[in-house]
Amino acid sequence: MSQPRAIVPGATYLLTRRVLRRHFLLRPDPAVTRLIIYTLAVSAHRHGILVHALCVMSTHLHLVVTDTRGQLPCFLQQFHRLVALGTKVLRAWEGPVWDHGATSVVHLVTRDALVEKIAYTLANPVIAGLVQHAGEWPGAKVLVDEIGSGALHAERPEIYFNPNNPQWPKDAALPITLPPSVQTSDADEFRREVAHIVEQHERQARATAQRKKRDFLGVARACAISPYERATSIEPLGELNPTFAVGRGRTDAQKTATTAVRAFRIAYRQSLEHWRAGVRTAVFPAGTWWMRVFHGVAVNDGELAAA
Repeated sequence: MSQPRAIVPGATYLLTRRVLRRHFLLRPDPAVTRLIIYTLAVSAHRHGILVHALCVMSTHLHLVVTDTRGQLPCFLQQFHRLVALGTKVLRAWEGPVWDHGATSVVHLVTRDALVEKIAYTLANPVIAGLVQHAGEWPGAKVLVDEIGSGALHAERPEIYFNPNNPQWPKDAALPITLPPSVQTSDADEFRREVAHIVEQHERQARATAQRKKRDFLGVARACAISPYERATSIEPLGELNPTFAVGRGRTDAQKTATTAVRAFRIAYRQSLEHWRAGVRTAVFPAGTWWMRVFHGVAVNDGELAAA
């Protein structure tokens, strides 16, 4: 059984979802890019999701978002379903599109974590050895200068979406917003911090390539690879899938966040034990989502107001 996760309105997350068996199904073709931006814009608008960063690689995607309404699971379910259905049509693909593992959801607790994870998201094609500069990647992505000032646009894909259904608008726009914890007056400094770390990733990737005497794959070859092939690079098994991130060296924030996660899980399990024993008046801790939505349990939302 997976660990319970608190779904709290206003929380910001790094989200990662991988393609089944690391096939290149999300290869950066114009049709795939259009599909992803359109479905992301529609799903984010429907569920109150603010998007701060995006990078779609051929085998996985990264998003940094804020869940303003506490509807993250609904958003993920719809967005990933629409991408999968559209991809199956575009690629003539039978079977699942996404890896069977759950989406990686990392709560970004501090500003340092926001800067580090947004920079990691934007620099992902460079870190993977595909291009030398993040802006060269041809897939769906966000650039540093677009954070808080830009937007992505896509017309409704010609496949799957019924043009006569009002839930699928002809055009969809996706504003790229600042994280709510970053003030507008601080936007330029925030972007400079992100750009600095992106540049660090780029320098490190070039140095690694030079040391190992390897070339970057390049845009042409990345776009020409068969979507039915699979990545062959070695991925470490049993990697940790963290619940939250606080940034490097933030020991106090690490301890605070760890304590909060443990307290939620203990309270949740205690309430669940009472509920399973037939105590339908059991009150679950703030952030409980599944039991509230599917079983209508009472949740102590007063904890959020007091926090």
